[in-house]
Amino acid sequence: MDISGRAAVVTGGASGIGQAVARRIYADGGNVIIFDLNADAGNAMVEEMGADRCVFAQVNVADEATVEAGIEAGIAKFGAIYAVVNCAGIANASRTVGRDGAFPLDLWNKVIAVNLTGTFNVIRLCAVRMQHNEPVDQYMGRGVIINTASVAAFEGQMGQAAYSATKGGIVGMTLPIARDLSKMGIRVNTIAPGMINTPLFAGLPQDSIDSLSAAVLYPQRLGAPEEIGKLAAAIIDNDYINGETIRMDGGIRMQPR
Repeated sequence: MDISGRAAVVTGGASGIGQAVARRIYADGGNVIIFDLNADAGNAMVEEMGADRCVFAQVNVADEATVEAGIEAGIAKFGAIYAVVNCAGIANASRTVGRDGAFPLDLWNKVIAVNLTGTFNVIRLCAVRMQHNEPVDQYMGRGVIINTASVAAFEGQMGQAAYSATKGGIVGMTLPIARDLSKMGIRVNTIAPGMINTPLFAGLPQDSIDSLSAAVLYPQRLGAPEEIGKLAAAIIDNDYINGETIRMDGGIRMQPR
């Protein structure tokens, strides 16, 4: 699908991977609807891209009302939503049983709510609008949804039970949702990034970054958010990619710790 002149929702679009995806869609001629909690960063993206092609909505992806409001703002601005890229997410680290006792259930619930339920919440509420889009081709294509998982879905490390569960859930729901939405002409795919150089790595000492880089087969470095943006753009463009989870990790296989 050619995204030029069409609008895409990008959750977490004001920083990190989401920001890189938003910029790539914009560079490809698309209009961008940024969902993020950080109003200052979101408004800065509107200023960067221009209010004619970008709109920001302060959205908590796990909250139905704010997602609905963000969708309505995007449709009011651009008329329809043809792509959704789910990048919003949080991480934590806590062992199932640690020095302070059992994994805190409120921490578990928060990660599940944002990463897994939040992703599904955005999918379902956007898809119900996307089904009414004007088809873009003879095969009645009406849009594409891309989710963000992680290699932790497959090789979760110690302390990543909650995070890995959410990312594994995103991988697991990709094909069923692709099947659910196929009659509407909406494709669904997932990207599973490895070690991507986002602000999460900003506080790490260089020797830690070097150690992580050395675990990558090739090239031995952290991935760039812009590389995820390129893959998202390729998935949007290629209509025969559907129901897939694509690892983008330089061949890394995570060790237990």
